Amino acid sequence: MDKTRVLILCTGNSARSQMGEGLLKYLTGDRFEVFSAGTTPSSLNPYAVLAMAEMGIDIREQYSKNLSIYLEQEFDYVITVCDHAAEVCPIFPGPAQRIHWSFPDPAAVEGDHQDRLATFVKVRDAIKDRLEHWLAEMGK
Repeated sequence: MDKTRVLILCTGNSARSQMGEGLLKYLTGDRFEVFSAGTTPSSLNPYAVLAMAEMGIDIREQYSKNLSIYLEQEFDYVITVCDHAAEVCPIFPGPAQRIHWSFPDPAAVEGDHQDRLATFVKVRDAIKDRLEHWLAEMGK
């Protein structure tokens, strides 16, 4: 049986798409192949790493990638998690079903360490809830 291939996109591939990648890998184990990328990649946000670590998910080895490295690959689903990525998302070959979920950018929040981490945790939990709902809808 072929694995379901999913690409999660956002602008910087620093927080939302990175957390989405880690969460979907965690939720699906080896049933899915999960990747993330950005339209303008930057670097993995340390608060994304901390928020995921609170759940016992280690994303420290993940890194920001440009979506161009995936343009020739086929995916079952391409999920955009920010409005900008949805607007500029290219067409991928094959059966890729596009899904858009808009989550606020946790990196845009200012404040002390606790405020910033709390914002990342809130967005992480929203992404997790949406992924769990989506997986349940598909029966996966």
